[in-house]
Amino acid sequence: MTSPSTVLITGASTGIGATYAERFARRGHDLVLVARDKARLEALAERLRNDTGVAVDILAADLTQPSDLAVVEARLREDATIDTLINNAGATLSGSFIDQSTDDVARLVTLNTTALVRLASAITPRLARSGNGAIVNIGSVVGLAPEFGMSVYGATKAFVLFLSQGLSLELSPKGVYVQAVLPAGTRTEIWARAGIDVNTLSELLDVDKLVDAALAGFDRRERVTIPQLHDAAHWEALDGARVGLISDLRQAEVAERYR
Repeated sequence: MTSPSTVLITGASTGIGATYAERFARRGHDLVLVARDKARLEALAERLRNDTGVAVDILAADLTQPSDLAVVEARLREDATIDTLINNAGATLSGSFIDQSTDDVARLVTLNTTALVRLASAITPRLARSGNGAIVNIGSVVGLAPEFGMSVYGATKAFVLFLSQGLSLELSPKGVYVQAVLPAGTRTEIWARAGIDVNTLSELLDVDKLVDAALAGFDRRERVTIPQLHDAAHWEALDGARVGLISDLRQAEVAERYR
């Protein structure tokens, strides 16, 4: 008898991560939930066990701390039942770059990029060997828009998109699906944690709708899912322009305009 597959979700105590946990539990998947807030994790795990009957394990971990991160990495390497990683944990910062402290910026980069890539690296060899599984990386449309004025946060999310696209090209022939999800403004606690009053923001999407849209893209095996983009042709045009730019590169020659 085949054991049920397990989904490991980071940033799972609230918001997008907790909603992913509920949705996958209702699909019959066992869960490993990772976040800093142990009390919230325990409450969510108990509710999901009672409501759905799936097995739910929790790992209280701060992914900016090497020792905590190492525990989660080890679980991903060693637990053969885990076939899906939802790389959701992340943070943002308020204010302009010149007003953000160097330590705060470093912590943001550690959580949004270093932890994400280390966890993906921990699980990827095993998934590739088995020929199945999935990695979902939560990015942001801010990674496409330096005009939004969130330079470091946007840069980390641009990293998430690029990494996801590169991993998809490398891993999809091996049977591993990689999805980048790029939300626009969504009603989660990330704003309050950055010192931003969510009530000052307009037109935020409810998190349930965001995750349901992301899962629709997951089921369709989209490489990039942008839930709040209403005309998909805009993404196709952007990606097509990128491919066209690359095809116009001639490495041995300087462009005429620079001569």
